[in-house]
Amino acid sequence: MNPLALTGAALQFSGDFLYLAVVFIVLAIVAYLAGAQGIAGLSAGIARILIIVFVVLAIISLIL
Repeated sequence: MNPLALTGAALQFSGDFLYLAVVFIVLAIVAYLAGAQGIAGLSAGIARILIIVFVVLAIISLIL
C-alpha cells in the first residue's frame, strides 16, 4: 500500500485535537501539583493551541 495514500485520512477532521488538548491540560495540572511549573506552562500552552485548532476546524467544517 502506498504510504502517500494514507495522508488524506490523517487530514480529515476529527475530535483528536480536543482529546489531545484534554490530555495536555491534565498533564499540566499534574505537573503543577508535582512542582514542575515549567512543564505545566508548556503543557498548558500546547493545550491552548490544540483547542484553538479544534475550534477553527470545527467552524470551517460547519461552514463547508
